[in-house]
Amino acid sequence: MRNTFLVTYDICEDKRLARVHKTMRGFGDHLQYSVFECQLNQADLARCRHLLSAIIDHREDQVLFVDLGPVEGRGDRVITALGKPYSPIDSPCIIVDGRTKE
Repeated sequence: MRNTFLVTYDICEDKRLARVHKTMRGFGDHLQYSVFECQLNQADLARCRHLLSAIIDHREDQVLFVDLGPVEGRGDRVITALGKPYSPIDSPCIIVDGRTKE
């Protein structure tokens, strides 16, 4: 059985932050800067926790797993926002090369 989890993290060093973000992209949907929604079975959850545990500094960093319950029967995801409207961060990015040709 798969459960939906919100996984949120506070990582104190940029290199570890980038590694945590890259790892989390393999487990779920990126909702906000340090927030992912993941549908995980027990094996996936254990693997995710193991991979993150090897990356983070356990004295400085924090990763929270919020279990929202079973995936089945939950209905559609509804996200509402206060302030700036919610929009998925995983939209296509455009890379601009600022170098000039000579």
